[in-house]
Amino acid sequence: MKVVEFAGIGPSPFAGMMLADLGADVLRVAAPRRSGLGAEQQSGAVLNRGRATVTLDLKTDDDRARVMRLLDQADALIEGFRPGVMERLGLAPDRCLERNRRLVYTRITGWGQAGPDAASPGHDINYLGLAGTLSLLGRAGQPPTPPANLLGDFGGGGMFAVVGTLAALLHARATGRGQVVDASIMGGSAALASMVHALMAGGQWGARGTNVFDTGAPYYEVYRTADDGWMAVAATAPASFETLCCVLEVSVADLPPYTDRTAWPELRRRLTAAFATRSRAEWELRFAQTEACATPVLNLAEAAEHPHSKARGQFIDVGGVLQAAPEPRFSLTPTAAPTPPRHGVDAVLTALTAWGFRPQEAAEIAQRNGVDEAAPRVIQHSPPGGRLDREAR
Repeated sequence: MKVVEFAGIGPSPFAGMMLADLGADVLRVAAPRRSGLGAEQQSGAVLNRGRATVTLDLKTDDDRARVMRLLDQADALIEGFRPGVMERLGLAPDRCLERNRRLVYTRITGWGQAGPDAASPGHDINYLGLAGTLSLLGRAGQPPTPPANLLGDFGGGGMFAVVGTLAALLHARATGRGQVVDASIMGGSAALASMVHALMAGGQWGARGTNVFDTGAPYYEVYRTADDGWMAVAATAPASFETLCCVLEVSVADLPPYTDRTAWPELRRRLTAAFATRSRAEWELRFAQTEACATPVLNLAEAAEHPHSKARGQFIDVGGVLQAAPEPRFSLTPTAAPTPPRHGVDAVLTALTAWGFRPQEAAEIAQRNGVDEAAPRVIQHSPPGGRLDREAR
C-alpha cells in the first residue's frame, strides 16, 4: 500500500504514522521553508517516524506535476488542510480521481468539508465543544476539562481517518473505484461519545461529574496517596469493591451499599482517608494481582519502566526518543520496528527512486532537500489564525 501524506500538524501525521507502522509505504510531501512541518516541532520525532519527507513547491508547475505522478501510483492520499487549500493548489479530488480512479482521498479537518463552520479556524477544544463531548469531561461544579488534544485531534480525527482510509481501500480493491473520505474531528469526537448518548437516552446519565464513569462514583475515582502520588480505582463489580475495602482495611460491614448514591460522599471520605495512609508504591504492592482494579497513576517515563510494559515491549526507543510501540499486534504479520523520520539528500533520493523517479531527477530534487532535519527542533508556534495555522488547519 502506497500513501502520499501532505505534511501537516496533529491528526494527519498521526494517521500517516499509524499507516506506516502497519506497513504502508508512506511518503510525506512538505512545502518549502516548512519542510517537515511536524519535524520542526518536538512531536515530529514520533509522529513522523517510519517515512521520508520530500520538499516540493506545489505552487510551481514542475513540482505539482511531480506530485501528480506520485498520486498516479498511490493507493491513498492524506491531507489535513482547511477546505479549499488543496483545490487552490490544483490538487482537487476530482482532478486526482480522474487520473487515478482507485485513489482513496482522505481529508482531515476540524469541522468537515461542508457546513457553515467548515472554513472557520479551530482547535481540538473547539471541535470537542461543538460536538458536545467536552461537556462530559470534568468534575461536578467545575469547568469542562480539555483532554490534552488526545480525544479530538488524535482519537476523533487521526484514528477515524485511518479507519475510513482502510475501509475505502477495501472498497477500491473490490470495485476499482476510489473515493473521498471526509474525516472531521468534530464528527469523530461526537462518535466517541456514543456510549453516553445511549446512557442519556435511557435516563442513566446526569450532570457532569455525577455519573459512575466521570468521577461521580467514589469507586471509580483517583485517590491521593501519602507521598502525593495517585491511585486509579475502578471497583465497579461487587467482588472488586469488596477486595478494595479489604486491602484498604475499610470494613464493608460498616458501609452502606456502594451503589447507594446518597452514601457516595461518605464513602469517598472513607476511601480518601484510607489511601492517604500509605505511599503509592506501598499501595501498588498491596493491590498487585488482586481483583480490586486499583492501579498506580504513572507518568510516561514510569509507564515505560513498568514490568507489564517491558514484558510486552509497549514502549520503544526510536532514534533516541522514547515512544509507544506500534499497535495493534498481529499473529501472522507482526509490525516491523519503526525507523526515525527520514530527511535529507539520501533519504529523499532513496524514497523517490523507490516511487519510480529516474535517478537523475530524484537526485535533483534530493539536493533541494539537503538540510538534514532528522533531529526534532522546537519552533515558535503560529498564533491562532496566523498563516501556518490557517494552512495547517
